[in-house]
Amino acid sequence: MTRTLRYMLILVLSTLSGWSLAGLPMTDGSGRELPSLAPMLEQVNPAVVNIATYTSKAQQQNPLLQDPFFRRFFNLPEEQARPRPRRRQTSAGSGVIVDAGKGSIITNFHVIKGADEIQVSLVDGRTFQAELVGGDPEVDIAVLKIDADDLTAVSLSDSDSLRVGDFVVAIGNPFGLGQTITTGVVSALGRTGLGIEGYEDFIQTDASINPGNSGGALVNLRGELVGINTAIIAPGGGNVGIGFAIPVNMAQASAAQILEHGEVKRGQIGVAIQDMTPALQQAFKLPNGQKGVLVTDVKKGSEADKAGLEAGDLIMDVNGQATPTTGQLRNSIAFSDIGETLTLRVLRDGKTLMLEVDVGESADWASGVEHPLLQNVTLQPNPQGSGVQIKALAPDSMAAANGLRASDVLLSVNRIKVSSTQDIARALQKSQGPVLLQVQRGGGVFFLVIH
Repeated sequence: MTRTLRYMLILVLSTLSGWSLAGLPMTDGSGRELPSLAPMLEQVNPAVVNIATYTSKAQQQNPLLQDPFFRRFFNLPEEQARPRPRRRQTSAGSGVIVDAGKGSIITNFHVIKGADEIQVSLVDGRTFQAELVGGDPEVDIAVLKIDADDLTAVSLSDSDSLRVGDFVVAIGNPFGLGQTITTGVVSALGRTGLGIEGYEDFIQTDASINPGNSGGALVNLRGELVGINTAIIAPGGGNVGIGFAIPVNMAQASAAQILEHGEVKRGQIGVAIQDMTPALQQAFKLPNGQKGVLVTDVKKGSEADKAGLEAGDLIMDVNGQATPTTGQLRNSIAFSDIGETLTLRVLRDGKTLMLEVDVGESADWASGVEHPLLQNVTLQPNPQGSGVQIKALAPDSMAAANGLRASDVLLSVNRIKVSSTQDIARALQKSQGPVLLQVQRGGGVFFLVIH
C-alpha cells in the first residue's frame, strides 16, 4: 500500500470512528489536498524530549588482586587493594514535558534508574541538566525538572475514554537516533499480569516501539497524550508489533503525588483477593460468565472489615467502574486518594450489595533504615510475597555502589530472615562492619555484601 493510500485510508476510518483530521491538509504536486499528521506533530514534537543518562559503575577485577597473600607473592603494590576503578556508561530514552512553566517532565523510572547524571535535549537543539524530583518504580514513572524558558507542554487526554481501534502515534528516541514517530492503533486495553511492573493497566499498540522509545509519548490524532511508551514483547529481539504504554491517567496520578509529596502513597482497604475461575464460579454457585474479583480474606479491623466485606464476596465494580481482574481492582484502590470513600458493588449469596469503604494508607513503613550502609534506601512490603522490597535508592548511596537495585527483594540480613523494616533494624542492631544481604532479583537469589 502506498503512503498516499495509507493516509487516505486513515482519513476515511478516522472520520467513521469520530476522529477529525480537519486542519491537517497537505497538497501534492497537482494541488490536491491529502491528509497529513505533520501539522499535529509540529505542535506536539517540542513537548517530547530525548534523555541521555550517565552512570558510573565499578569495573570488575580479578578477585586474586584483592588477596593479600597473592599481592605479597607477586610484589604487587598496595594500591591494588583500593576501591575498584569505575567506568562511565551512557543510555538513551525519551520523556514528555507536562508542565512548561515548572519544567516538569514525565519519563519511565527504568530510563533514569541508577543514573549519576541526566541530560535532556529538546527538538530545538537546547540541552539541559535535569533534576530527578522522584520516582515510582512500581508503575515505572519518574518526574524530572529542568530550568528552561520557552518550553512547550503536551495536552493530556482522558485515557479512560480510549477505545480499541483508535489511531495513535508513538514519538520517541529509538536506538538513540533522535526524535522519531511511528503510527498504529490501540490493539487492546487494560493489559495486566504481564509481570513487567508492580501495577499494570497497559495500553497495547502496534505502533512501533523500540529501545530508546521508553518514556516517550503515545498521542491520539488530536495530539493529546494518552500514554507513556514503556515496554515491548520482542521474542526475536526486535519490534513485532506488540508494544505497551502506561495510560496517562495512571502516570499523571503518580506524577502528581511525586510533585506534591516527593513520593507515592498507595491506598488499601485490607483484603486479600484472587481472580475468578470457572471452577470457583461453580463452587460459589455464580452465574456462568459472572465477572468480578473474589475476596479470600478480610483483615480484622481494616477499612474493609469496618465496611462489612466478607471472605467469599465477589467485588464487581468500584464507583461504577467494572473490576473483572485483581489487577484492575488493585489499581482502582491503590490510585484512590487516602481517605476517599469508594462504593463497591458486591455479590454475596446471590444478592447484590452496595458497600461504602474508606481508603486507608498502606502499612507505615520507614522510608529508610538507620544504618550508614543502608542510608538513602527506601523500603516497602514485597507485593509478590516474602521479604522486603527496595522501592528506590539514591544513585550515590553505598547500597547502589555495592550493586543493589530498585525492585530487589531482601530476604535476609546478616542471615536473619526479614519481612519488615523492623526486622531489618533488629538484624542490624549489633552490626558494626559489612552487612550480608540475601537478595532476590528476577528469578534468582544471591548473597551481596555491603561495605
